[in-house]
Amino acid sequence: MGNDETLILIVDDDPRVRRLATEALAKQGYKIVHACDGAESLQQIQNGHPDLILMDINMPVMNGIEALGEIIAMTPALPVIMMSAQPEITPAVDAMKLGARDYIIVPFDPDELRKRVERVLNEISLKREVSRLQTMLGGAKDLYEQMGQSPQIHTLHEQLERVARTDFTVILYGESGSGKELVARAIHQNSRRASEAFVAVDCGSIPENLIESELFGHERGAFTGAYDRKLGSFERASGGTLFLDEIGNLPKTMQARLLRALQERKIERVGGTGPIPVDIRVIVAGNRRLQDLIVEGKFREDLFHRLNEFMIEIPPLRRRKDDLIYLADRFINETAQELKKKPLRLSPPAVQLLQNYDWPGNVRELRNVIRRAVLLTDSDQIRTEHLTAINTASAELIPPVRIDMMPQMPLREMMRTFTREIEQKIIEQAIQKAHGNKSQAAKLLQVDYKTILTKIKEYKLGTPRRGKMPGIGIH
Repeated sequence: MGNDETLILIVDDDPRVRRLATEALAKQGYKIVHACDGAESLQQIQNGHPDLILMDINMPVMNGIEALGEIIAMTPALPVIMMSAQPEITPAVDAMKLGARDYIIVPFDPDELRKRVERVLNEISLKREVSRLQTMLGGAKDLYEQMGQSPQIHTLHEQLERVARTDFTVILYGESGSGKELVARAIHQNSRRASEAFVAVDCGSIPENLIESELFGHERGAFTGAYDRKLGSFERASGGTLFLDEIGNLPKTMQARLLRALQERKIERVGGTGPIPVDIRVIVAGNRRLQDLIVEGKFREDLFHRLNEFMIEIPPLRRRKDDLIYLADRFINETAQELKKKPLRLSPPAVQLLQNYDWPGNVRELRNVIRRAVLLTDSDQIRTEHLTAINTASAELIPPVRIDMMPQMPLREMMRTFTREIEQKIIEQAIQKAHGNKSQAAKLLQVDYKTILTKIKEYKLGTPRRGKMPGIGIH
């Protein structure tokens, strides 16, 4: 960033100090804007994106220490240099504890001011560049290490590299457990925003009444239980990347607010009094096509067109079996080290079993199966009997039916009743496996959060079961 692109906000109630600082910094080519007190400085930040703030401590309306606290809460990465005509050390210590980058006494030497401003800006620029280079060097390697090197992953990486250098909004499609967040992070790590925050939000796991506060934040007292100000995901991701997973679960009302925020690049906290500018790159993901949700009336078409700048589809594990044994070996080594076991290998029949299975839970399921197998084996080899999670996966969820106990009824009605019993049993066991966590149960079953809540209510799960159809035994 050249000096002619750097915007500095000078905050002081004394016009002579503002003029002296402006003359000193304008000679270096910096762009300058002014504010007369702390409250006005916050408004200036909302109106634009200064790269550095030079702010006096003693001002009317809102002093510099109060304003500094607000600025750090609002934009933690924004550097602030404090000024004071009082040589006491206490204000300087307080300011540095709050997060100020430097402190200078007024009146100051213009050359000294220029040196301090340049030093702070250079430190920030160097830190961002080092972080960017580290993530660029490690991004491709990390993705291949974590996903494999099949032709499908090479294609995926080519798409990732092409879009990462842009600020395009990206839609990721992939089944549960296929690595959507991993790919989103890789895009971020290979972008110019790599040194800034990556904030992930699972839109399917947040109750509808809390999603607005989670995305946009809230002010103290905005609603019952809002005891303090909270920064939303948009503000926390400002400068970096916001990843919205399971975007299709976002309520229609929130879809409208999201569309407005993306168009205007501004948000407003719940209970807030004005817009707050945000500078973010957005990546969204889901396991269902947004076009299908539009047809079903569950997703706004205008929001889809706003998001659909670039699309990446992540192939499921069953379509990239070349990666299967590589990933299995990686998980074996990781788990063996964790459990302090000697090196392990897969027996040929175990390899065949892994390759013949379809992996509906994708890499997440593979990892869990391998971890369990490593725990079970007491030799240097993982055999098929250690992979019982594969053989029993279907049986655990869909137990055998005792046909001799079926009631005398038409086949269609029998199948309808039987299907409901099976569905109820599956949901019950998924909730049990998730230790009562409904969001996790929804992920296990690869359905959205609303669906699992509807089914729990429909089957009165968690309450005594009544009126069970007699004669259908499910064990």
